[in-house]
Amino acid sequence: MLVDSHCHLDFPDFDAERDEIIARAGEAGVRLMVTISTRVARFDTIRALAERYDNVFCSVGTHPHNAGEEAEMAVTTDDLVRLSAHEKVVAIGEAGLDYFYDKAPREAQAAGLRRHIAAARQTGLPLVIHSRDADDDMAAILREETEKGAFPALLHCFSSGRDLALTGIELGLYVSFSGIVTFKRSDELRAIAAELPANRLLVETDAPYLAPQPWRGKRNEPAYVAHTNKVLAETKGLSEAEMARQTTANFFRLFSRVPRHLEQEG
Repeated sequence: MLVDSHCHLDFPDFDAERDEIIARAGEAGVRLMVTISTRVARFDTIRALAERYDNVFCSVGTHPHNAGEEAEMAVTTDDLVRLSAHEKVVAIGEAGLDYFYDKAPREAQAAGLRRHIAAARQTGLPLVIHSRDADDDMAAILREETEKGAFPALLHCFSSGRDLALTGIELGLYVSFSGIVTFKRSDELRAIAAELPANRLLVETDAPYLAPQPWRGKRNEPAYVAHTNKVLAETKGLSEAEMARQTTANFFRLFSRVPRHLEQEG
């Protein structure tokens, strides 16, 4: 059994064949998917999609690209906590810092991240963290916020430096790898993955983006997480089955609201 811990099934890229894509995931052994919120303003759409499919769960939150919109809407930690009460919501986010595109003021990104951290701390749901070209500021915020009280969290689609990965592990976070780890020039990223403890690793697609090497440049989909698992297994010196068991066990440990019986059924 495999889990795609991060995809965006609500995106229009999938409108024409969403049922088929979810079916293909199952055929590839991907039994569960978490479709990740990028805008609280679209949460109703995300929630409805998760309600439609038994094997799809969701998060609630706002991507750093949209942090300015969230500020204008005056979204509060209490709002995130209230919306997360739905049984299909299994995570907070994604939220974080993106200094590569800088689509929102950095102050708004940081404020949004701290609101999401507070919601994760209050609910016990894992925070899905987006971090790009912001390693130092991200590490500083994570350390500051952990001192206020621990919270479950995941550095998603990891492509940052070794120091941030080790800081995350030190603070009790998990690290998720996407198709980027399969790219030919990702030797440094694979070296980081090899160093991290296997019991803190997850796999994801971030679909429709970042398809793994055989499909690079094409639309990604949850079924392809099987190839990311294969490369991660090779990196860690494990069999594909061992890696799948480990990442799935890690998923259920972190995403604790997902019913555990689904792990056995998978």
